[in-house]
Amino acid sequence: MADVVVDPDVPEDDAQLITESEHLLIRMRRGWAPDPLPSRASGKAGRVALAAITLMVLSLLLSGPHTYRAGGLLLLSLIAIPVLLVIFLRKDLDEDEETAVDRETYEQLRWYEGRYVLAADLDESSRRLLARARRAVATVTHSAVNVEGLLDDVRNAVMLPAQEWEIARLLAKLSALRTKHRETMSEVNSPEVAAVAEPLARALDSSEEAVVARVEALERYAANVADAERAYRAHHQIEELRSRIHQYEELVSESGADGFAVPEITRLAEDADQLERALRRSVRSAHEAFRYLDP
Repeated sequence: MADVVVDPDVPEDDAQLITESEHLLIRMRRGWAPDPLPSRASGKAGRVALAAITLMVLSLLLSGPHTYRAGGLLLLSLIAIPVLLVIFLRKDLDEDEETAVDRETYEQLRWYEGRYVLAADLDESSRRLLARARRAVATVTHSAVNVEGLLDDVRNAVMLPAQEWEIARLLAKLSALRTKHRETMSEVNSPEVAAVAEPLARALDSSEEAVVARVEALERYAANVADAERAYRAHHQIEELRSRIHQYEELVSESGADGFAVPEITRLAEDADQLERALRRSVRSAHEAFRYLDP
């Protein structure tokens, strides 16, 4: 799971690019930016320099009094001009190839600034809360009861990413403000400033408590889904065993073990019915827990 949470309203392809660019986001947070595009003037200067060198070589060829000197200069020019072409042009091509992808990604990341949260931007307490929220969302999303449609999978697909994003967004704001508050208060010696800062600190704490309540609601929902998941899997295992009951009955009948095995097989059928009822109860409980997440 990437340590980037993206606003679910960001288009899917762009969201995937943001998620996969965590390393670039970290570099950007440290002040990295791609080099500016080379100006047309610099490229033109290279071409002018190359033309000047070519003219110089040709003038030497025409002014040389001796044939051997002209031949030597001609050979030198035939070698030097392609080499210079490679040096000037290849350098520009290499720079373009190396920076084009990073430059394009950088521009998109800047365009969506504020629409994603990087876990590295959060303070320690906020990172722990975000990790809890994301585990709860993953528990629900990847559960068989959700995949099989026993839960409201359509609403889950919309509501859970929205909840995860809202928690991440609030934690990012809380972390930034709390960090600034701590930096300011680390320099405070005045009781007057401490008195003013105290209610602000309580505001930060109450905001964190509100986010904790959101996370705990997600975790309760995930716990209910986990119960439904266990009942669902057990129900399927019991059903698989029930489908082979006639084979067991045939075996115990042929072996003369009827008196010992028949009560056990009967109990198997009863257990399957109980598990089916437990599954229905678990799914209902999960639905009730989900209602607390619905704004």
